[in-house]
Amino acid sequence: MKVLKFGGTSLASPERIKLVAKTVQKHLKEDKTLVVFSAFGGVTNDLLKMADLASKEDLAYKELLIKNEKRHLEAVKELIPVQAQSSILSKVKTELNRLETLYEGVYLLNELSNKTRHVVSGFGEVLSSLIIAEYFKNLGINSQYVDSRELIVCKNTNEKVQVNYQLTNTHIEKYFAEKDASLFIAPGFVSRNEQGVPSTLGRGGSDFTAALYGAALDVKEVLIYTDVNGMYTANPQIVPHAYSLKDISYQEAMELSHFGAKVLYPPTLQPLLDKQISIRIKNTFKPDEDGTLISRSSEKNFRWVTGITHIDSIKLLNIEGSGMVGIPGFSKRFFEILFQENINVVLITQASSEHSICIAVKDDEAELAKEALDEAFEVEIQYKKIKPVEIEENVAIVALVGDRMKSHHGLSGKMFSALGNNNINIRAIAQGSSERNISAVIAKKDVKKALNTLHEQFFEVPSKELNLFITGVGNVGSKLLNQLKKQEKFLLENLRLKVRVHGLSNSRKMLFDENGIDLQNWEKALEKGEKADKAEFFKKVDSFNLRNSIFVDNTASAEISAWYKEYLANSVSVVTCNKIACADSFENYQELQNLAREYGASFLYETNVGAGLPIIDTLKNLVASGDRITKIQAVLSGSLNFVFNTYKAEEPFYKTVEMAMKEGYTEPDPKIDLSGVDVARKILILARESGHKMELEDIESEDFLSEESLATTNNEDFFELLKKDEPKFQEIYKSAEEKGEQLKYVAQLENGKAVVGLQSVDAQHPFYNLSGSDNIVLFFTERYPEQPLIVKGAGAGAEVTASGIFADVIRIGKK
Repeated sequence: MKVLKFGGTSLASPERIKLVAKTVQKHLKEDKTLVVFSAFGGVTNDLLKMADLASKEDLAYKELLIKNEKRHLEAVKELIPVQAQSSILSKVKTELNRLETLYEGVYLLNELSNKTRHVVSGFGEVLSSLIIAEYFKNLGINSQYVDSRELIVCKNTNEKVQVNYQLTNTHIEKYFAEKDASLFIAPGFVSRNEQGVPSTLGRGGSDFTAALYGAALDVKEVLIYTDVNGMYTANPQIVPHAYSLKDISYQEAMELSHFGAKVLYPPTLQPLLDKQISIRIKNTFKPDEDGTLISRSSEKNFRWVTGITHIDSIKLLNIEGSGMVGIPGFSKRFFEILFQENINVVLITQASSEHSICIAVKDDEAELAKEALDEAFEVEIQYKKIKPVEIEENVAIVALVGDRMKSHHGLSGKMFSALGNNNINIRAIAQGSSERNISAVIAKKDVKKALNTLHEQFFEVPSKELNLFITGVGNVGSKLLNQLKKQEKFLLENLRLKVRVHGLSNSRKMLFDENGIDLQNWEKALEKGEKADKAEFFKKVDSFNLRNSIFVDNTASAEISAWYKEYLANSVSVVTCNKIACADSFENYQELQNLAREYGASFLYETNVGAGLPIIDTLKNLVASGDRITKIQAVLSGSLNFVFNTYKAEEPFYKTVEMAMKEGYTEPDPKIDLSGVDVARKILILARESGHKMELEDIESEDFLSEESLATTNNEDFFELLKKDEPKFQEIYKSAEEKGEQLKYVAQLENGKAVVGLQSVDAQHPFYNLSGSDNIVLFFTERYPEQPLIVKGAGAGAEVTASGIFADVIRIGKK
């Protein structure tokens, strides 16, 4: 005998039922077969909804009843020939009439008892099984309908089912010994109690039904057909990279199902364990695939962790107080009260000091548990020996499951480190002595991030997913997106990094996609995006709550840099070429560094100085290794270096500045570059990285522009004054030329003093031959007192700046 079970999604339409029939017929070629059916997809929910509506005197239940009646009658007409419909239509209408009578009673009494709820919820399975049994008869198969209500006996009618195995096994064995058919069809979920009152086996109980039949008939294997390819390493709807497991042990399956894996109803394994009957979870729509085999632990299984699962419909209850410490029997009283209220405890953790007990229970049982406990410990609470029970909402449990976890050191550490690195706070921890399960209670909003983080840690080829949110997609931003697209394959194959962009924004529009933005067509998509808003952009990043999130700022906006604190405080790393934040007050600079450390985020700004050059990184490494900076000399403005390398006094100075603007070497407002403010900010950042507590006002600036030109408010007026000041620029140039020297805009830090200004340097100076828009930095340190450590290269341009930002993103990925 074979035992099969098909779930509701497999029976959602007549077309799917026909597909199920083909699978059943294949099994019939090998042996007699018993098939257990769930209700048609969605019907059980409707049945319970109708009961609730009727109990509230809401006549809308009648419309829903008509809808479900029509659905079942249409299934009959679709599956069974007209000439054979009379008998089954009569049976279906009889059941529907009984159901209608029950609802009318609930409506008139304005009362819905637990007993009635059980009775009405089981009609879906009865109706589907009657229709499908008739369908098989009309296919010419020797089939027999089996009423599970007559065979399966429960000890009570509560949701927490206790099956009377002795009576159930006796009934099943006797029934099948007396029947001779090829195919038996039985409704799942339904049963009766010892007094003959209809009951159910709990939501999802059709799996349990199949297991009860399989155990009683002593079959080799029970096959559960559903809409997925077995049990997965994690919920594939939440974790895209989850994959189905070929085989797992009974114990692993029990742990996974108990902690939320909905593929299998938790009590299903109970009747099969003693007889070592295996279960195979298969996909109705891919019947030739193996699915997942659940059996005794296999010696071939070398996985440390088998799966990750979660329960999100829970609440935490905490009771604490000095009156608990050293009091024998306190825990007994605590759990006895819960037992008397029939409340199931999902997770338990107790402080070793015995000062507190924390438990997790189902959402709908939390208030009842609190009331019962507060009442039972009323005296202790009154005398302040203990505090009233506290309920913590919006929490969930995530759990690692695996038979061989106990054989592997450090799994707990890896689990908690992975969660901690993504700022996922753990409220409670539980681990059994068998070490088959490690459970952690976290905020419900962090479930998706936690599951993906743990799956990446334990199941995927060692790689790291970086999730980017980019604001500023002009010159630099567009180049960055091109580089990300071009290097996608290289990053994955060589650095094991998967970089996805989930958010983009310019000054007008913003675009988000939780599954990742297509970098091939981002410009068109962004144009169709929503109106740009800095606060809404942050809210969206926060709501996505993705692991390894990075906010990338390619702007020069003070408003955007003001949001860095919010991102860092929510464990979102920040990568920026925007110098404003790091050149702001020292207090703000220090706060950003502290937030990054406190919340485990990265704050990287290599491109603040020298575009793509590793200037800040080199300086940090010198300081971190114990070296002391004595002096820094640098040409830090690619735009100014380009201007003074290009200006030969043959063309007016303003023409050279215009050329620099067109080439993208200057800011849209070139005064920012020519005023020296940009260079002052850069040397300020280097001073701070060297350990100096300095402000921008402390930087001495030797201006070569007139005060009048610096006071202009638009480019047109600025250029007019540059034309007017041309004789001055000619004089500066010719003075340097006569001495055989070059003009360079130099920044210097020495003895805690920083100065920026235009200088002429001779042919022996390292700055003399600095060409184009290159930058150069000379680090004089205790280790490099005479011959400085030199960093030199292209210091301006969208391409190199984008590559510097890209490098910072990679640094975070390799962290």
